[in-house]
Amino acid sequence: MIVLGLFELQTPHDPALPPGVIPAMAAALESCLPVRVAGLKPLLAPEEAFDAKRGQWSAPALLEDVLASLPDGIPKALGVTASDLFIPMLSFVYGQAQLKGRAGVVSVARLRQEYYGLPPNDALLLERARKEAVHEAGHLLGLVHCSSPGCVMRLSVQVGQIDLKGEAPCPACAARLREGTA
Repeated sequence: MIVLGLFELQTPHDPALPPGVIPAMAAALESCLPVRVAGLKPLLAPEEAFDAKRGQWSAPALLEDVLASLPDGIPKALGVTASDLFIPMLSFVYGQAQLKGRAGVVSVARLRQEYYGLPPNDALLLERARKEAVHEAGHLLGLVHCSSPGCVMRLSVQVGQIDLKGEAPCPACAARLREGTA
């Protein structure tokens, strides 16, 4: 079983994570993947990772920061932020992780109903956050995007697509994890 560090990635321009996000993610990760979650202390994101023109944080830059801050004994880690993320070729991402790598990041900014002008829904936020944490950690474990409609590893480019998928890998992806062929 792999130890996966999980922590809040704080940014000076945005609020803290909503209550319950980290515990919900930890529970989902341990129930859906072959990992044991280790809670780590929050990390302050480097100011250089912020793109003022976009008003967003660079996911690749934050990945580098997560990598640089991994403590001994923690082979992989997932940083979670309330800030909006991007990669150069896309206007936003819900998260990013290194395939079979050590670091990943997840943003809850666009998982919140309020982002879309809708009333808050804490239960839906936590459901989406759990799915995105499992998705990005799946990449860390070697899983690629899956075409199975209910699989947590299915690519989501709209928040509604997150709502349609399950919280766990499909049987084929789960088998790849068990067999070590992911």
